[in-house]
Amino acid sequence: MGDALIFLVFSGCVAAILGILWWLASRVRRRGIGGEVMGPFEEIWHPAAHRFRAEIRVQDERVVPMPTQGGRHHGQAHDTGQ
Repeated sequence: MGDALIFLVFSGCVAAILGILWWLASRVRRRGIGGEVMGPFEEIWHPAAHRFRAEIRVQDERVVPMPTQGGRHHGQAHDTGQ
């Protein structure tokens, strides 16, 4: 009886840990914050994906913002000549 109880407690703990990790992974995917939370694990188990994500982050930082619509250029009103 004691061995069965130890096995059940151990199995319950492993199941709880796996459930928490599954919940965390689904939440991270939904919110798009996977790089910050799972980055170290990704670097260990899948280095190519880690390098790819770093390159995408660098390219996102280089993007020039589009000018605003509606006749404004660099924050000044458009001159209509009136």
